[in-house]
Amino acid sequence: MNKQYFLLLLITVSLLLSGPVPAQKSPSAASTVKRPNIILIMADDIGFETIGSYGSAVYRTPRIDQMVKQGAKFEQCYAQPLCTPSRVKLMTGKSNFRNYERWGYLDQNETTFANMLKAEGYATCIAGKWQLKGDQYAPNKAGFDEYLLWQITFTSYNERYKNPRVVENGELKKYKDGEYGPELFVNYIKNFMERKKDGPFLVYYPMVLSHRPFVPSPDNGKAYDDFVVVNKGESGGSRSDTSFFKDEMAYVDKNVGEIIDKIHELGISDNTLILFTGDNGTGVEIRSMMKDGKIIPGMKGHTNEYGIHVPLVAYWEGKIKPGQVNDILVDFSDFLPTICDAAGVKIPSGFITDGISFLPKLLGQPYTEREWLFCHYDPHKGSYEKRRFVHNKEWKLYETGEIYHVTADPYEKFPVAEKDLTVEQKKLIASFREVFPKMVKTDVPKAAKTKVKKSEDEDDE
Repeated sequence: MNKQYFLLLLITVSLLLSGPVPAQKSPSAASTVKRPNIILIMADDIGFETIGSYGSAVYRTPRIDQMVKQGAKFEQCYAQPLCTPSRVKLMTGKSNFRNYERWGYLDQNETTFANMLKAEGYATCIAGKWQLKGDQYAPNKAGFDEYLLWQITFTSYNERYKNPRVVENGELKKYKDGEYGPELFVNYIKNFMERKKDGPFLVYYPMVLSHRPFVPSPDNGKAYDDFVVVNKGESGGSRSDTSFFKDEMAYVDKNVGEIIDKIHELGISDNTLILFTGDNGTGVEIRSMMKDGKIIPGMKGHTNEYGIHVPLVAYWEGKIKPGQVNDILVDFSDFLPTICDAAGVKIPSGFITDGISFLPKLLGQPYTEREWLFCHYDPHKGSYEKRRFVHNKEWKLYETGEIYHVTADPYEKFPVAEKDLTVEQKKLIASFREVFPKMVKTDVPKAAKTKVKKSEDEDDE
């Protein structure tokens, strides 16, 4: 007994002489640093010219314009010319030559930004337009815990707006009482955010707006009440009318505003990054007047300036300096590394991305600007031909040899002969030419080589 007492006394004295023992960090100590929520909103078929703060004279976008004043605007963001190529590139951070197989499809073995954030504890949600095939559980495989989506296992062309047909977490639903798809999607997102407000969460909202058919929104009152959905093979009812494009743009803006209002209501605006962009140029039926009087036609599907130049606005209260205008080149492959960067998620070793995070630019940190962007465009869709090009803010070189001065010739009507370039311009084009051999995938998947028969359900772009 005395011996035990003596040993205990020695231990006590030793501890007192050695000073206080430092507290050991628990495994969850790092988690006390709150990780930011991330919301990515991508409107369908809107080029930069459809937003008021980008110079539009005809579309009312006060909430997006307010985002610009309170956050950051990017003047040089570039998507793919069509929907599916943009979505695959955006979600995987890879140029289309690496993983694009066919129209309306995402390889379910691909890793997306949702997979990466989910693996690190983020709750994930997607609502809106899918258009990437797979079964009714494909969004789960792409990393999304919860989803409400139009166009997963079907394309019901006119059922994205009034009385939509959607899949919610694997269950097919058909609305019949005048419900409006965009309203259902944004309410689903707001409900998700309310339940997951303690975070962190990722929300991806690929809108169905403002893709044709151009039809009235509920805010148009009687026009919406009287609107009758017309499907293939049916007669009568109301058909697409470009005069309603203004309605759709106003509802795009309304949805963005509702999401911003919700993060303020939940008290998480200082810990939530919101990004807003468009998936390609505006639909070819639309002509938009700018504040300088210029008319810009929709050039969706085309590889010129008006087919790929889209808006990009970022908002993060207290983190992004208000009124920031950035002229850096941004590519759709940049979104995955930017989202991971913001979330503090390390991109897995061995994962290939063609993107560069633009988060440092948003936060006023050192950033090395891209000198050029590369586009591999081969949508396997209708008459759209394969085109590959490299460009910066002023010049563009196609792999087939055509050179365009895009600032002077945005429609690319007048190719420039290399002999007519200055010495510096020739050096620039030579540097562009060196990019193409590096952008080749050697192990082309069999599916990419196989011509896929187009079905009637694949007409949506």
